[in-house]
This record gives sequence, structure tokens and C-alpha cells, in this order.
Amino acid sequence: MTPQPAFTRADPDERRQSLIEACARVLAEKGAAGVSVRTICAQAGVSPGLLRHYFAGVSEAIAETYRWVGETIGMALEEAVAAAGSSPRARLLAYLTASFRPPIASPELLASYVAFWSLTRSDGAVAKVRAEIYGDYRKGLEQHIRALRPELVDVRLPAVALTALIDGLWLELSLGNAPFSAEEAEGLAEQWLDSLLG
Repeated sequence: MTPQPAFTRADPDERRQSLIEACARVLAEKGAAGVSVRTICAQAGVSPGLLRHYFAGVSEAIAETYRWVGETIGMALEEAVAAAGSSPRARLLAYLTASFRPPIASPELLASYVAFWSLTRSDGAVAKVRAEIYGDYRKGLEQHIRALRPELVDVRLPAVALTALIDGLWLELSLGNAPFSAEEAEGLAEQWLDSLLG
């Protein structure tokens, strides 16, 4: 018999965040079907009733976890762009290729994303967060494309095409044993960028 976790008091914001992070771990380990009030609270080391103190239910906890994961990705993208300097091309490439390195390229993040994606069609709150996250990503990508090629009238379709390429390469890298390296993925992204934008 495994010992029960010791329940401790914590700051409300810290406790809420610990539930979000616990939900992300449960999603990564067990998938959407394995998420429940009990599994999230057990992972966080809190009493099962505490989840409803911070969230209306499991659906809201999952949606807020998705939002937190999206914010984490957004921060990683911002850091990559900031480190790239002032060249619009370098900044755009940094935005694209940050997905090929941790914290974005990771099996745990992929496992959580598979769970989020599986809920998108059946859970309106998760679908809404997905639309926000992908909308923000494409908006950022469009801004970087415009900075590089201000004369382009339509940056939407190049952004959609680049997003599809990046998502596919990210998926393969995150699954592990990809038939290419992160550096090769970066080269492919650069080649496709040049062919799309000239």
C-alpha cells in the first residue's frame, strides 16, 4: 500500500498553479481519459475537494492548463526572438525554429498537446483556448513576416504554410527518433521560408 501524500497549506496562487502543473503532468502521463479530479489532486498532493475551490471542474482545469502551456511556449518564443538581435530575418527564423528546442520540443509537451487536441472537438472551453493560442502564434508569425517583407499584401497564407511545416517538424522531433536533427529542421525551415518569401 502506498502512503498517502501529506497535504500542506500554500498560498492560493501557488496552490492554483500547482494544480495546473499537476494537470499538465497527468495529461502527459495518462492522456485525456486519465484526467479526473482525483488524479489531478493526487498529483498535486492535495485533497480531492480542493480542485473545485479553484476551478469549476476538470474541464476548466484542463483549459487553464492549456492556457498556461501556451503562455510558456509564448515566453520561449519571445526569448528566442529577443536573442536573435534586430535583423527581421533572424528574428523570424528564431520565432520559427524555437519550436525545435526545449522547452517546446519535448515528449512531455507533445503528450499534453495530444490530450488537448483530443478534447478540442468535445470541450468548448479547450477549443476556445486552442483558438487563442494558435491565433496568437499566427499573429506573431504574421508580424515577423511583415517586418521582413512589408510589401507583401497577404501574409496570412505564408504564415499558415510555415505553421504547418513547423508543426510537422516539431511533432516528429518531440516523438523522438526523428529521421532528422533539430539543426536539420532549422535548415528546412530556413529553406522553406526563402522559397515562400523569396
